[in-house]
Amino acid sequence: MSDIVLSNASRSSLLALTQTADMMATTQGRLATGKKVNTALDNPNSFFTAQGLTNRATDLTNLLDDMGQSIQTLKAADQGITSITKLVAAAKAKANQALQTTDAFTRAQYAQEYNELLEQIEGIASDSGYKGKNLLGGGDNDLTVYFNEDNSNKLNIAAIDYTDMEGTLDLARLETGEFGSYSQGLTGGTASLKTTDLLIADSGNFSEGDVLTFTDSAGDEIWSIEITADMTVSSLVAEVNSNLDTVRASFKAGALTFETAQDVTIATGVTGSAFEDVDVVAEESDWLTEAGINDTLTKIQAAIESVRLQASTFGTNLTMLENRESFTKTFADTLIAGSDKLVVADMNEEGANLLALQTRQQLSTTALSFATEAEQGVLRLF
Repeated sequence: MSDIVLSNASRSSLLALTQTADMMATTQGRLATGKKVNTALDNPNSFFTAQGLTNRATDLTNLLDDMGQSIQTLKAADQGITSITKLVAAAKAKANQALQTTDAFTRAQYAQEYNELLEQIEGIASDSGYKGKNLLGGGDNDLTVYFNEDNSNKLNIAAIDYTDMEGTLDLARLETGEFGSYSQGLTGGTASLKTTDLLIADSGNFSEGDVLTFTDSAGDEIWSIEITADMTVSSLVAEVNSNLDTVRASFKAGALTFETAQDVTIATGVTGSAFEDVDVVAEESDWLTEAGINDTLTKIQAAIESVRLQASTFGTNLTMLENRESFTKTFADTLIAGSDKLVVADMNEEGANLLALQTRQQLSTTALSFATEAEQGVLRLF
């Protein structure tokens, strides 16, 4: 079978149609994908350069997730340390309260409240973790944040252990002490005395002229009072409570009770008396004396300065992290934009190209039709 021979005009028209179809396919592909470079065959240099930029942007975007979580971890610690700062200040205020009173029993109560504040501080520190990482928990809670793909640029944030106030800030629990107590029933004849009765009504224990003396463990006299003929039970209780800081008296159900915040000996010196020579043993509070309170205040002030410094460090770290996060977001966008400039198609331009190619296709089709008709006209002559 002989080959079909086309005229030059038909061949040119067919070639134009084929070229136009190829160009239309390319343009339609660009419109469909939005890219002018879809494979390395389109433009090797642009394709691989854009791919490198996109890969780097992806790596940085993945790091952004870690940065964001690290920021939240640091914010949790910052919130915790803010609360801790307030509680340490409250502990200082409690020590100052204790310094403003001389009553040993009140000081012991303040010491107990101080210990409760320390417990709350440690509790807040323990609860300041985020997703298993606690910058206030010490130990293995150090935080490392990476800023680039090869992990060569990073920020190390050291954890501090505020779950142990004694170990970290030298703020130990105070000994709140244990009060000593001695009770003695008072009777007048066969009946118990009442608060308004005279002390000397209990002749077995008190007589006019007796001197009730309170001495400390060193044998130094703390205070003494002479029993008078008109002294009632309630007046003795009132005198003890208004003159002694480490001893308090009460009278209930016919019994006279002395509570002590330190070791005290109570004596009248009267042989056979219930108060002849009574040793009342107590465990002293760390805040029994001003010296003990001042020692705590010194440690608290050092702790406040340390906590403030740590808060400042966390604040600086947080600022750096937020800035790096913002920079990384912007830089990743820059990389994507650079990649797009290499491979992304101009949709307006490609749309115009497609319209022009469609017009060219129509014209080529018409030209082919004309060429074919011309050839047929020649054949009709024979």
